Amino acid sequence: MLDTTQTEAHAGGRRLHHKVILVVGATSGIGRAVAYRVAAEGAAVMLAGRRQDLGQQAVAYIENRGGRAAFVRCDATVETDVAAAVGHCIRHFGRLNGAVNNAGGVLATGPIANLRGTDWEADLALNLTSVFYGLKHQLPAIHDAGGGAVINNASSAGVSAVPGLAAYSAAKHGVVGLTRSAALEWAERRVRVNAIITGNVDTPLYRELLGASPELPREDLHAPNPSNRVADPNEIAGLIAYVLTDEASFITGSAIAIDGGMTAQ
Repeated sequence: MLDTTQTEAHAGGRRLHHKVILVVGATSGIGRAVAYRVAAEGAAVMLAGRRQDLGQQAVAYIENRGGRAAFVRCDATVETDVAAAVGHCIRHFGRLNGAVNNAGGVLATGPIANLRGTDWEADLALNLTSVFYGLKHQLPAIHDAGGGAVINNASSAGVSAVPGLAAYSAAKHGVVGLTRSAALEWAERRVRVNAIITGNVDTPLYRELLGASPELPREDLHAPNPSNRVADPNEIAGLIAYVLTDEASFITGSAIAIDGGMTAQ
């Protein structure tokens, strides 16, 4: 059983034992923390992402602590890659019980009038179409395994406007709507679909947006939320792990905020 680092130390027992979880966008930040957490709670985890080197490092980390993991290279903006990741997961572990669609990032910034069409399309491809591809191929597979859950990372931009990030905000708002539509379609088929609304999480992307170095202590990062701090990715992973468990079986179609109170303002 995995039992080291803050990620594993707070794992709630083996609540995901016998489950197989696919994490798309799993090689850093929230995705990697989720992969470590669900493995610590007993799941077999398929990590999917663009970076083979980081993916294999994460797999080794999990396996060295007694967990089960594998990596598949996947560009979440390419439907054939996403479909192949689901297929690889089923071939490797025998089934799919849950998935986390975490791939995303800010590609285009600045006023709407200055955005190029190609920038707009790239942002939507990475942050919204990738989730559509995930749901399209994950939902039937999870249903075939007897049911389970999918969680999409919508970020706080999915429920509140962000000036200068029009394409990103539009895409993440779309993720919330897509999540709710999918939840309604699959509610009677024992597949739950939820979104998480994350904000101010200490990830490489967040530091890049702030222009902060990797060495800067977390407590010194800018935290524009009522709690006045930036979250550890492990805090987000804890919520995601819970929503993937059978204990959360009545939660579907929700956009669950874990943002230090940011969207409550």
